[in-house]
Amino acid sequence: MRVISGKVRGLKLNTPKNEDVRPTTDRVKESLFNMISPYIMDSNVLDLFAGTGSLGIECLSRGAQRCVFVDVSKESVSIINSNIKKARVENESMVLNLDFKDAISKLKVQQNKFDVIFMDPPYYKNMFIDALEKIDNADLLEEEGIIVIEHDSKENFPEKIERLEKHKVKKYGNTTLTFYKL
Repeated sequence: MRVISGKVRGLKLNTPKNEDVRPTTDRVKESLFNMISPYIMDSNVLDLFAGTGSLGIECLSRGAQRCVFVDVSKESVSIINSNIKKARVENESMVLNLDFKDAISKLKVQQNKFDVIFMDPPYYKNMFIDALEKIDNADLLEEEGIIVIEHDSKENFPEKIERLEKHKVKKYGNTTLTFYKL
């Protein structure tokens, strides 16, 4: 797994030895960033269920101002921290070793707002809708921002969740990207 573009282009990122984390493939990542490139420059990014931190680091490499990485797994947080250090983006990064619900509550209290929110939770754990509702209720998404969910192609999502509306769906074999906006 590597950073595709930007100031640390080509940098190989550390990945876990177990199968619990599914890093986004280069093909899906490249396509994703082609679609969301207008949102990245000078943006605030939330990488929820961050895994390796690959998506947030890609944003920082491409000119995002700041990224908050969230993962409940201590192993993932260790990998995220090592990848942040490797990419030399410590000053633009904050890592939270919290459950997504606790992280969203903390970010709300701190009055954070994000231009781009990535969600790539464990498949088939039914966390998506709960997370989307909590993100909307916490008012974490900027007015013109976007939420990107990576999920198994067999999973479907409603057209509308709270104030969030499905904007686009792109399938790549077994992986699907679903986009929501306010």
